[in-house]
Amino acid sequence: QVHLVESGGGLVQAGASLRLTCATTRSAFSEHAVGWFRQAPGQEREFVAAISRNGGSTVYHDSVRGRFTVSRDKAKNTVYLQMNSLNPEDTAVYYCASKRTILTMPPIVEEGSYSNWGQGTQVTVSS
Repeated sequence: QVHLVESGGGLVQAGASLRLTCATTRSAFSEHAVGWFRQAPGQEREFVAAISRNGGSTVYHDSVRGRFTVSRDKAKNTVYLQMNSLNPEDTAVYYCASKRTILTMPPIVEEGSYSNWGQGTQVTVSS
């Protein structure tokens, strides 16, 4: 089991940037694929971005591709979600999730495949 903690959320104006962080103290995190999801008020949680265990592969939802970038720092047991050109439609609680995988497994899009979840961080974008 890996305990994940998200941080970096906040209130920003449209067009601004934020960097979310997903961190853990467990070095085993380096063996995990990681995904970012978000849930807006009254809506289902949706996939945002994911990164493979080795960091070599990433995948994005169409709505954020080109604006968001997911990356990881294995030495710090941390995964980042850099969010640029934010708009009000990006307002949501953002969650990171992880799952231990084999080295060659691609990023995981399916929410149900993840076994560890953080508590979420609120991102609010004003117009």
